Amino acid sequence: MQFLDEAKIYVKAGDGGAGSLSFRREKFIEFGGPDGGNGGRGGSVIAVAVDGLNTLIDFRYRQHFVARNGRGGSGRNRTGADADDIVIEVPVGTILLAEDKTTVLADLAAPGIRFVIARGGDGGFGNDHFKSSTNQAPRRADPGWPGEERWVWLRLKVLADVGLIGLPNAGKSTLLAAASRARPKIADYPFTTLSPQLGVVYIDDSEFVMADIPGLIEGAHEGVGLGTRFLGHVERCGVLLHLVDGTQEDVAGAYRTVRRELAEYGAGLEAKPEIPVLTKCDALDAAGVEAQAKKLARAARCKLVLVHRISGVTGKGVAELMRAAFGHVRATRKTGGTQAAAAVTNDGP
Repeated sequence: MQFLDEAKIYVKAGDGGAGSLSFRREKFIEFGGPDGGNGGRGGSVIAVAVDGLNTLIDFRYRQHFVARNGRGGSGRNRTGADADDIVIEVPVGTILLAEDKTTVLADLAAPGIRFVIARGGDGGFGNDHFKSSTNQAPRRADPGWPGEERWVWLRLKVLADVGLIGLPNAGKSTLLAAASRARPKIADYPFTTLSPQLGVVYIDDSEFVMADIPGLIEGAHEGVGLGTRFLGHVERCGVLLHLVDGTQEDVAGAYRTVRRELAEYGAGLEAKPEIPVLTKCDALDAAGVEAQAKKLARAARCKLVLVHRISGVTGKGVAELMRAAFGHVRATRKTGGTQAAAAVTNDGP
């Protein structure tokens, strides 16, 4: 299935039905009076977060969602029927943005959260509504109110407990394949991963979701490379595994480059818990591994023992790294976590 994390859609709620201008006409009843009913309510367009979806690809082929209008009222004080709402199912973690792509309308961060994107118009009053002691035969009936319409951006931010970050070819996809049953594309050239990949990691009778975020390069916060398109996915992760290729000369520079991009992007990414990881240790001897680990520890300003040394190819150190990551995940879940349900931002119709 093709991954798509951003889409633009047009939504139009239904207009309310017109009120009826009617008078009672029956045999032997000389003055029947007004009996025009009210119009029905137009259908609303509602977005709801559901499990089982992990892409917005469906919205590439359907961008317009138009609800039906309410039925008009009729005589004998009969109210027109309300139109059915249109329910748009989106993946959990979808953010709804206004047309300016800046204003957040809703964050559907948990299953079942609903948001009324466009509210249907109310039905117009029939002439029976306007009768009074001084106006016993009103000849007024209102049209229905128009339904709301707007363009909306859908932006998906994957929900994962652990995120893998690092420069291209740092070994993120290899680690994801070694720790889970996910089978991402792995090759020896940059930007092998072009979209976030998810995998479920099972460790010590527990499980968590890990995401492979496409490689970051200098200037990513300004859109260079894959840019901010995928930096947003890191926002949902509870802990970051910062992978640095141990076979390159400047491991400290590689680490600082990614950290700088996280800080420039903002959204609190630089404050997230992080575990520095030295990868591809199978290609180095023991002395080389320790030398590179010391450089990484100094750059990360942490103790040397906190730098994990792994090989995604041989699996060495992977289990220990997953246990360390799950320790952070457990703490995040106890405090509410990144997947806590967001507050409902508006009421239903």
